[in-house]
Amino acid sequence: MGKVMAVNAGSSSLKFQLFNMPSEEVITSGLVERIGLEKGNFVIKVNGEKIKKELPIPDHQVAVELLLKALVDYHIVENLNEIDAVGHRIVHGGEYFDDSVVVDEDVVKKVEELAELAPLHNPAHIIGYNAFKEALPDVGHVFVFDTAFHQTLDKERYLYPLPLEYYTDLKVRKYGAHGTSHKYCAQQVIHMLGDPKESRIIICHLGNGASISAVLDGKCIDTSMGFTPLAGLMMGTRCGDVDPSIMPYLCKKLNKTPDEVLEIYNKKSGMLGVSGISSDSRDIENALFKEGDERALLTGLLYARIVSKYIGQYYAELGGCDAIVFTAGVGENAAYLRRIIIDNVSRAFGVFLDEELNNTRSDENRVISHQYSQIKVMVIPTNEEVMIARDTVRLLNLE
Repeated sequence: MGKVMAVNAGSSSLKFQLFNMPSEEVITSGLVERIGLEKGNFVIKVNGEKIKKELPIPDHQVAVELLLKALVDYHIVENLNEIDAVGHRIVHGGEYFDDSVVVDEDVVKKVEELAELAPLHNPAHIIGYNAFKEALPDVGHVFVFDTAFHQTLDKERYLYPLPLEYYTDLKVRKYGAHGTSHKYCAQQVIHMLGDPKESRIIICHLGNGASISAVLDGKCIDTSMGFTPLAGLMMGTRCGDVDPSIMPYLCKKLNKTPDEVLEIYNKKSGMLGVSGISSDSRDIENALFKEGDERALLTGLLYARIVSKYIGQYYAELGGCDAIVFTAGVGENAAYLRRIIIDNVSRAFGVFLDEELNNTRSDENRVISHQYSQIKVMVIPTNEEVMIARDTVRLLNLE
């Protein structure tokens, strides 16, 4: 086989990893951020050390050129012909895509069409794709969709109780997000359970953005994010589920437009809004344990309660549970939140943590539940980039 680039382009950033496949060895990784601002940042890992540069990066085209030039300049590759394929993360695939797909003109048009459902992400993905396509015109490209893993939801779980024509005519429905992470974790957990034919898994992807999925026998049957990534859990700056009537109430009381209130929902709520400290759970944890901050305590308790409610709901939907999984930045690192969440459901479901295992930091997949717990609790460090690389190899028949 050879080398596969996994790309995650955001509205003002571009994350990347270059893999040797099929061994999945990471050759290099890095990040381009603050694209389009006066000063941009470029970070690339060379021989285990991070090299950082600060310079103007006006657009994604320049970002890609900077990345590819660095690969050669630092002798990560001797020439760009060593790159065999590029896989791209795409946030929204709508109902068009229930799997990753080899890119052609029709695929690009559909992703552009769906930009209205992911205005901060899909356009940036296309810009990133076009930049790589221009630089590497002779290699295959694959799109890997965050929504694809959730396309196994049935109608009674993805429809909203609105006039049905809003779905049939306008495609208003639950789509979910973080599907690449949920799929990766599901595969890891099933393997850790001994590859059973039947499994019931609740996956808690808890990062700055957060979502939970109910996975039955490897297939997603429900997920917390909805029509947009605003729905579901309380997040870093997003409110998650709130009473829809709060929108017109705040518009009147604060003399704001719906778009302005939506901006508050998306960027000034969640952990940031409740704590008044930060959207980063590490800052809130520090304020709680070092300063005894009451709003930090409230933030943790509210966050944990909302997550545990979804765990209870999905336990019922799955008809039981074999494993509860924590992943992403908060899920992998905030031991105190894991403890509160599991404490909230422990009596109902007979699930208990091993405190020593829960408080032990590790980059490895691990079980943190007590030996007498009726449900295994696991921490799985997510790896969306390796999933992108795997799908790229699979769809381009590069094995």
